[in-house]
Order: sequence, then structure tokens, then C-alpha cells
Amino acid sequence: MAPLKRHDSLYGDAEKVSREKQHGSGGSWALTLQLAFQSIGVVYGDIGTSPLYVFSSTDVMVHAGGTFALYSLISRHAKIRMVPDHQAEDAAVSNYNIRPPSLGMKRAQWIKERLESSNAAKIALFTITILGTSMVMGDGTLTPAISVLSAVSGIREKAPNLTQLQVVWISVAILFLLFSVQRFGTDKVGYSFAPIISVWFLLISVIGIYNLAVHDRTVLRAFNPMYIVYYFKRNGKEAWVSLGGAVLCITGTEAMFADLGHFNIRAIQVSFTGIIFPSVALCYLGQAAYLRKFPQDVADTFYKSIPAPLFWPVFLVAILAAIIASQAMLSGAFAILSKALSLGCFPRVQVVHTSSKYEGQVYIPEVNFLIGAASVAVTLAFQTTDNIGNAYGICVVTVFSITTHLMTVVMLLVWRAHPAVVACFYLGFSAVEFLYLSSIMSKFAEGGYLPFCFSLVLMALMASWHYVHVRRYWHELDRASDAADGVGAVLARPGVGRVPGVGLLYSELVQGVPPVFPRLVDKIPSVHALLVFVSVKHLPVPRVGVTERFIFRRVGPARDRVFRCVARYGYTDPMEGHVEFAASLLGGIKMFVQEEAAFAVLPRPSQEGENNGDSNARRAQIELEVQEEQRFIDAEAESGVVYLMGEASVTAAPGSSVLKKVVVNKVYGFLRRNLREGHKALSIPKDQLLRVGVTYEI
Repeated sequence: MAPLKRHDSLYGDAEKVSREKQHGSGGSWALTLQLAFQSIGVVYGDIGTSPLYVFSSTDVMVHAGGTFALYSLISRHAKIRMVPDHQAEDAAVSNYNIRPPSLGMKRAQWIKERLESSNAAKIALFTITILGTSMVMGDGTLTPAISVLSAVSGIREKAPNLTQLQVVWISVAILFLLFSVQRFGTDKVGYSFAPIISVWFLLISVIGIYNLAVHDRTVLRAFNPMYIVYYFKRNGKEAWVSLGGAVLCITGTEAMFADLGHFNIRAIQVSFTGIIFPSVALCYLGQAAYLRKFPQDVADTFYKSIPAPLFWPVFLVAILAAIIASQAMLSGAFAILSKALSLGCFPRVQVVHTSSKYEGQVYIPEVNFLIGAASVAVTLAFQTTDNIGNAYGICVVTVFSITTHLMTVVMLLVWRAHPAVVACFYLGFSAVEFLYLSSIMSKFAEGGYLPFCFSLVLMALMASWHYVHVRRYWHELDRASDAADGVGAVLARPGVGRVPGVGLLYSELVQGVPPVFPRLVDKIPSVHALLVFVSVKHLPVPRVGVTERFIFRRVGPARDRVFRCVARYGYTDPMEGHVEFAASLLGGIKMFVQEEAAFAVLPRPSQEGENNGDSNARRAQIELEVQEEQRFIDAEAESGVVYLMGEASVTAAPGSSVLKKVVVNKVYGFLRRNLREGHKALSIPKDQLLRVGVTYEI
């Protein structure tokens, strides 16, 4: 009998994404090798450039795609979101719920009930998730700074007259160029970056072999784990402190998960096992061999250990590799932040999908500017990689710890693993992470404070936005009227007429009539001939199939021509442009009308005795009505599509606390005024937009 496979897991989610892209674990070896080659440029840039700065940081001293995937998986199995995401419109997606295993059902149900009934647990899970997001933004800031500065610093080996400040300004110029070209995208990222990174791995492995052969091959004995014990016995506290720098060897591993969905599992296994691991390991072993003979060169180990004839080729490739590593991390940071929008914890910003081939390649203009400015500021402020390395290490280990805590919840709630197994996992990983985190926290005053300051500010902004977003949602829901009665009452008002065209009225509510609709008709006493209430929902699943994108319902009798549409997207799905969206929506309504009629002509028990002549006449009449309604939809679409949106101003209610007034009136108001408006985020043109102002007191 074939072994049973665990279904509801991150593995399953990843495979869903891969299979939809025809990148499943199967396929020919030719395709696998092609994907393995592309993955070198997309996935491994950050971990591959770590040898530039690890040893110098160790002497003194990213992306959390997994964080959002874990939180989404938990929220799919328990109602932990502040805004409902277990409605019928969500669960109707075929891959929303996967049939769970039966073992541990009662235990998982008990955990589910405790999570759903505890606001403290919901807030804790949300808090550590946005902390992980904030740390990823820190990664996006620090990776360009440390990678580019480390690569450029090598020029002083051949130009010793250059001052460190001049090196810093050269790095700033490269950073400015890096952030300036982000808007052009990386459509051919796999093919254009992979050759450069491949050359980089070849060079560092050759240099590593050379140093091992020339200086001290006995460092290979370090593969014996007993030398770990000897190292700590010999160095004591200094060995513990050095762990904070050693963790930089794996920077970028926490960020790889955002890009893994573009490649099949076998391709990742081939590229990592066959190229990445041996190349990086040889480089570190070679540097260790060099330091055995020249310990005084620890601050510039990488460039000091390069054979003279290879210096300039390695220097040029190092600059390019640092830029690629930075770009990959930035792309990952953009992708993670775009997923934060689905939680309602970040203002709507324009997410530009820069690649038709790789959905994960996105660009967010406002965020690019902020991260770029922060990265330049960090480079100018610290000027060396030592303090930046301390901050970078804290980002990495914190993300690891967050992932461990979320994974523990997943193991209990979703996988329903035995508590003993979960305890071993949690205690084992937490102990290692605490060891590394405590080590690098010893350098808190020497740059380690930076990611915490950055994260606290970003978390405060995200939490403030999310708080108002949730309160606004419930405020609208409490004031929503019954769908059929509410629309009928508005249409029956004296003086309200129907005008040609299609009106798409956006609202977060998937039930009832949003308060903005009667407010709109108060201002402009007319309703479009075809009116659609549109709700865009981001579900905690990787992708929603195109055939399941829309759910339609009629609002009121058929003669009113009013529909409700719920558009559903997974957290890796790109949003279409307004033209494509409207065309798909109207096509979906026509299909809905046809399917609705097909169910209507099915014989009911009371009609079983009806003769064939009456049945055929009824069917013909319904088909004529369907064709007429479909022609009506096409005609109104030709008249034009108008997008209707509520422009809600939210203020704290009288008598609110000072903290609430600051959060709602100041922080939320500042973000709303200074970041992109909703219609721009949805790419709706101004000449097709009609907005109505609404003020909510919460």
C-alpha cells in the first residue's frame, strides 16, 4: 500500500501554485534543469553574497514569505481574522478547505475553539505576523546596504588612497541606481540574473579550493561536530558572541520562500544541492584556511583571500551579484507587503506586476521610495558593515523565531500532530534560536537597535490602519440595510431615474446594501440601468482559479437589473486592469443569467405532470428572456462603465480616549492623506470614477 500523504500543509499550497504554472514536481529533466538554472538567479542571490561580510561581522559580532503563508493557513482553519473570512463566498472556493486528516480531531477542535474565542490570541497572532512583515521590510532596507557596501569596499585593495567616506558615496550612487530601475521590472529575471550568479558561484568555489590547497587544508576537520564543543570550551563567552555573526551565513534563507513557488521541488533540490551549497561551503572553508595563516586580515577576509590575477573579475562580478541579491530581496519585500494588503493592515497602494511570467515580481512605488531612502540613510549613518551586520542578524533570527511559533500552531491546528512531536519541535528550534538571538542582542547598542526601531514604527502604522479598517467595516455592516428591500426602497423614491450604462459600486460588504448607496442617490437621484455591487475579497489561499473568480447574485427582482458580485483573489493572485476586470465581470453576469435560467427550466415536483408542450413553451420563453437580458447587458456595456466609490472620512467619536483620537484622527488620517487613494490602487481611470463623501464616527 502506498504511504499516505499529508494534505493540508504548506507543501500542498506550494504544489497548487506550482501545478497551475505547470511547474509541478513532475516534468522532464530538461525542464527541471532549465528551472534549476533560473532559480539560481531568482532564489539564491542573498545567501550567495553572504561571504562578502560574514567573517568580518563574526569577529565582532529576507523575506518572510513563510510568515504570511503560515498565518493564512491558520486563518483558513480558525476564525482568527478581525474581518470575517469564513463566509460562504470564501469557503465556496474549491481549495479553501482541504479534507483534513482524522487523527487529533478533538484536540485540534479544542485549539480552534480557544483561538476563536480569545481576542488576546487573535491579537497575538496578528501582532507577530506584522512583526515578521516589519522585519522583512528591515531586510529589504539592510540587504542592499550591506551587500553593496561590502562589494564596493574591495576597491580599497587596489586603491588604498580612497577614504571610507568615498567608498560610502560610491555605494550610495549604486543604491540610487538600484532603486531607480525597480520600476522597469525584471521580466527576464531568471535568464538575465542566473548567468551572473552562476559565474559568481563558480568564482567563489574556485577561490575556496585555491585557499584550501595553498594555505591550510586541515580546516576540513571542522566537519567533525566535536570541534563545536572544543570551540566553545576554548573561547567561552567570545564563542557565544561570535554566533551573532555566524548567523549571517544563512541570511536570505528566510526570504527564499517568496520565490520558491516559481520553480518545482526537484529544480530547487538540484540547484541547492549541486551548486549553491558546495560553492558557498568551499568559499567559507577557503576563507577559514586563509585566516589560519593571516588572522590579522579578518576585517577584509574576502578580498584579501582572492588571488591577484582574479581580483578585478571577482570585484566586478561581486558588484553585480550584490545588486542582484538586493533586487531579489526588494522584490520579495514588495511581494510580502502586497500580501499584507489582504489583511487590511496596510493602506491600499498600487501594486505593479512587472512580469507576465513571474507573478511574484511586483513593484510598489511608494514603498520603493521609502525603503530606498532608508537604505541610503543606513549606509551614510553606519558607513561600515559591522554595525549593519548586527542589525541584519537580528532581523533574520527574529523572522526565524516568528516562523517557529506560527509553525507550532499549524502543527497543532492543521496537521494535528501529536503534542510530544510538537513539543520536541518547538523546544528544539526555540532553544537554537534563543541561543543565536541572545548572542546578537549583545550587540544591541552597536546597530542592533535599528531593526527594532524600524519595526516598531512600521508596526504602529500597520496596527493603526488595521484597527480603523476593522472598526470601519463593522460600522458599515451595522448600518447596512437588507439587500432587496434597501435597493427597492431607493429605486422607488420619487424622482429617481435610471440612466444608461453600467455602474460598479465598490464595497467591502458582501451582504446587504452599503450605506454609501442611498447616500449616493441622495446626491445624484439616478441609478445606472445595470447596477452591480462589487466586493473584492482576498482569501487566505495561494490562488483562486479564474473559473471561480466571481460569485454573482441578484439583488431584488430581475426587472431591477441589480446584481451583487464578489471577486475573490488568493494572496499570490495579481489584480487585473480595470478594462479586463470589467469585461470579465460582465461576461460572468451573462453566464450567471444563463445558468440561472437553466435551473429555472428544470421540472419541479409540482410540475411533473405538466405535458411536454407546456414545458417546451416555458423553456422557449425563458430562453428568449435570457437572450434579451444578455443583449441588454451588452448594450449597457457599450454605453460605458462608471465606477462608484465611497470616499469615507473616519474620525474618533466624541468622548473617545486620547489614544484613540491619536490613532484615528492623526495616524490613520496622515496615512490616508499621503498614500495612494483606493481608485488608483485599483487602476480605475479618473474619467470613469464617481466618488461620494461619507463621514464615519467610530
